Amino acid sequence: MSFITRRKPIEFGAPAEGGRHLKPTLGWPHLMALGVGAIIGTGIYTLTGVAAGLAGPAVILSFAVAGAVCACAALCYAEMASLTPQAGSAYTYSYVTLGEGLAWIIGWSLILEYTLVCSAVSVGWSGYASGLIRQAGWGVPDALLAGGIVDLPAIFIALVVTGVLLMGTRESANVNFILVCVKLVALAAFVALTLPAFDASRFEPFAPFGFGAHEVDGTKFGVMGAAAIIFFAFYGFDAISTAAEEAKNPKRDLTIGIVGSMALCTIIYMVVAAVALGAVPFGVFSKSPEPLAFVLKELGRPTAAALIAGAAVVAMPTVIMVFMFGQSRVFFAMARDGLLPRQLSAVSARGVPTIVTILTGVIAAAISGFMPLSEIASLANAGTLAAFIATACAVMVLRRRSPDLPRPFKTPLVWVIGPAAVLGCLYLFTSLSAKTIIFFFVWNAIGVVAYLAYGRAKSRLAAA
Repeated sequence: MSFITRRKPIEFGAPAEGGRHLKPTLGWPHLMALGVGAIIGTGIYTLTGVAAGLAGPAVILSFAVAGAVCACAALCYAEMASLTPQAGSAYTYSYVTLGEGLAWIIGWSLILEYTLVCSAVSVGWSGYASGLIRQAGWGVPDALLAGGIVDLPAIFIALVVTGVLLMGTRESANVNFILVCVKLVALAAFVALTLPAFDASRFEPFAPFGFGAHEVDGTKFGVMGAAAIIFFAFYGFDAISTAAEEAKNPKRDLTIGIVGSMALCTIIYMVVAAVALGAVPFGVFSKSPEPLAFVLKELGRPTAAALIAGAAVVAMPTVIMVFMFGQSRVFFAMARDGLLPRQLSAVSARGVPTIVTILTGVIAAAISGFMPLSEIASLANAGTLAAFIATACAVMVLRRRSPDLPRPFKTPLVWVIGPAAVLGCLYLFTSLSAKTIIFFFVWNAIGVVAYLAYGRAKSRLAAA
């Protein structure tokens, strides 16, 4: 059973192995834009309504709880990313600290997370795109739009983003940067337009469904139940760490990207959620697939609503882009280590792991065409929470095992932040629905079988 605990050595740069490495082309503005592009998307444009239906006005506290847990995890990610700047994120951190067995489980969980995030955001994007299609009167059958039998807009956008990523890392990062600016301008306009209609009385009763998570017909209500879902809206900074190998100055730029994007997005989320809840009663927009646009329609601003929906249609694909980028890099790292077929780690002349990028795009498109948003988001959260727990544990283990390692960034109050990240993630995990938790363990049981049948013997460490 020694194969479970065997560890890779910590390498302070990308492993030199022929052509199986990624080109460093990204500066800190690109990395911060990757973080903002991933964090601000379906969470604020779509899940605000879903979460408000679970917690009422107290959804603001749900944002605060999820944001606090993510902040602790983000500080742990910043230390590990600056210490071992390689593709793979939490998978790589687990491999160098906790052993190959746990690294495989985390990598397998990340595959679940990133693929489902791409699918969830594709469905969220489709909610806005379908609204514009209906408003334009193009005559597309409802069965082929959001909420129908097959969600064709969701499939379409997943495949388009795949094509953009195949253009090259630098090129797709530049596209992402432009779209992030569009997204931030749209949210600023939303706040400016809704603030005059703000009414504090709409926050009463503040927590109609209570604070603890309680399940009704398979759905968890209350502040913590909503936090377990809205948690989806905050993560995305972990996708920055998958780009560690492609950062020009990883020891500086990764820290700025991870911590900076997390701080900025937390402020934006709290402000947007507050003005939306103060402008329209939460029960009115909680069932809308395009809640921000719906709020503006209720305020008698149909033109502004159409512009916000249009901005969402244009800018939300940045989230798909960043997570699809991250997924391909996790696939790439696992294949380079031999735990997945080595052919998957082939890199094109543009520095793109082509095969895994296409594979990710096709799977995400297929899922987004047939599954509802809430179920996809919950399943993605389970994989993310596992990765966050592993990264926090990796930081604490390395602090004990190798206290003298040069750390460009050190997590402050690590023996407070680390345990807080672990306990917070465990609590959010137990707040997920029973169906989600069962599926997560079934997924990892399949992963264990795959590892024992293939990865254990094919690992590069097995041949060392």
